[in-house]
Amino acid sequence: MKEAPLFIHGFTLGSWHVPPFVAYTWLVMAILIVIAFMVRGSLKPVPGKLQNIVEAFVGGLRDFTTTTMGPKGMDYFPLIATAGAFILLANIMDVVPGFESPTDNINTTLACAIVVFVSTHFVGIRKHGFHYIKHFLGPVAWLAPAMFFIELIGHLARPISLSLRLFGNIKGEDLVVAVLLLLVPLAVPSIMVGLQVFTSFVQAFVFILLTMLYISGAVEEAH
Repeated sequence: MKEAPLFIHGFTLGSWHVPPFVAYTWLVMAILIVIAFMVRGSLKPVPGKLQNIVEAFVGGLRDFTTTTMGPKGMDYFPLIATAGAFILLANIMDVVPGFESPTDNINTTLACAIVVFVSTHFVGIRKHGFHYIKHFLGPVAWLAPAMFFIELIGHLARPISLSLRLFGNIKGEDLVVAVLLLLVPLAVPSIMVGLQVFTSFVQAFVFILLTMLYISGAVEEAH
């Protein structure tokens, strides 16, 4: 959490200064890559603890994806699972003293939201080609010009909404815990840390749920 001194304060690569939130973003990525290689290299019929945790996460998310998007949702499962794992680990990282959550910086959450935004329209164009434009025109022909601009504004607002929702919740949790540590004994902040872990899961869940809904809307036929 922020009240403890950070282990990583950022560093310099040539003439480029790497701020702490970027360094902790890279740390989250490194942890996920190491876990993936560890599990892949030690797969067993009777799984160990790490394999059990990873299988529970992937299996639960796979079932949720197929329930929400149908069997074809598995075509987009790598994006959904990667985003879910990254955001979840990034959200809860600052529960450990000396670590910082990358997602309490708007740059990180906006980057995640832009990836979802670009991916959504990429799969829509790949699925429908030029006819993807029908998603922006609405069902009434004479209202199509107005609907196009309304839909365009709505779609452009999606990455802003995704990034601000995630950033605001994680940043707010950090501030609440930090204030409570200054004002009250340790017991109450400890309860808040538990709530912080819970809401970290909720925010990751909301992000991937919206990602699924956006992709589903892009690949379905326009009416």
